[in-house]
Amino acid sequence: MQTRVFLNELWRAAGDTVFPPVCVHCKGLVEGGRLRHLCRICANLVTLVQPPCCHICGHPFPGDVHGERCCTHCAELEPAFREGRTCILLKGPGRSLIHALKYHRALHVLEDMAVLVRETPGMADYVRGAVLVPVPLHPRKEREREYNQSRLLARLFAAAGGPGTRVAEPLCRVVDTPTQTALDRRTRQANLKNAFALRKGAAIKPGERYVLIDDVFTTGSTLNACAGVLRRAGGVNLDVVTFGHG
Repeated sequence: MQTRVFLNELWRAAGDTVFPPVCVHCKGLVEGGRLRHLCRICANLVTLVQPPCCHICGHPFPGDVHGERCCTHCAELEPAFREGRTCILLKGPGRSLIHALKYHRALHVLEDMAVLVRETPGMADYVRGAVLVPVPLHPRKEREREYNQSRLLARLFAAAGGPGTRVAEPLCRVVDTPTQTALDRRTRQANLKNAFALRKGAAIKPGERYVLIDDVFTTGSTLNACAGVLRRAGGVNLDVVTFGHG
């Protein structure tokens, strides 16, 4: 195993020498550092989220927090899930990582995302032992994109969580909704009504802890719609995790 790891690292180093990786944010050369697809300067601009944070969406609070731990962003959300966490704030280089994966088929950035998942304080403990459920794409959109980024991210979180943490896909998307990017929360909620369903034959066990996984927390409408399906199917312990927030 150690020999294989050494050879893989040697092969990667040789490839980087011939074809130096380019930063997905500033387009400069990446010359060493803990991330392979963000240069040192851009990597240092990625904001990892740490407590204290909103218990619904995971957005961090500045300084100490007393009393209610729900941010103004979530004040109008009636979550069907218990609580949520996120890894990074969706700005600058962090946004570029997600956009590269989601819109440009840049699967290679997943190795940097895996590093950031592991570096997020408390994240490994948060997902450990849970059933991780990626938010599904409609079949048409998945055929077009050729993968579901939430599924790929769920695997990263499962690896961080270690033994006993697994990925399952009990949900499917049955309505091909238009893009949600420019819509407000109320319109998103209307768009997503009945958009998700339980897969045929899928069983939800009340004793299991389910954690929904998505790439980004924006209004929480998509995650809430999925959580509602799981809850109606018998899910009791429901939480959410996203890679980014913004």
